[in-house]
Amino acid sequence: MYTAKLKELRERIGLSKTEIAKIIGIDRSQYGHYENDYITIPIKHLVALANYYNVSLDYIFNLNQNKQYPKIKKVVDPKISGKRLKELRKEFKISQTNLANYLNTAFSTISSYERGINTIATNYVYAICKKYNISADYLLDRIDDPKYLK
Repeated sequence: MYTAKLKELRERIGLSKTEIAKIIGIDRSQYGHYENDYITIPIKHLVALANYYNVSLDYIFNLNQNKQYPKIKKVVDPKISGKRLKELRKEFKISQTNLANYLNTAFSTISSYERGINTIATNYVYAICKKYNISADYLLDRIDDPKYLK
């Protein structure tokens, strides 16, 4: 999904896994697990890497080839991303239960995202954006436009 892109970005600037791990404040083995797709990288670390490489999440996720967007925000606000998730659900007439079933998670997980209690998990962001052709940067409130991928 995106692990090859993380490796490509890191190697393009000639940094080791240890150096990148230090930049985002984790240990090398943990970063290695992310890059080798042994465990899913949390959104906060993925955003930190996108900020460091100065690229969009859409680019990292291979959703499109837009490396950058103007006026990109450096942080994710769970309240706004939750609001955007709820708006998306309503736009596509999807219940929380149906979205939870699609993502193979609990209804309460979707509810906690929409209330801004938790940031949407990386795999769920990717699955939602891929299915509904929505920008991950938009969904996570890093940009206001474009909403839809081209």
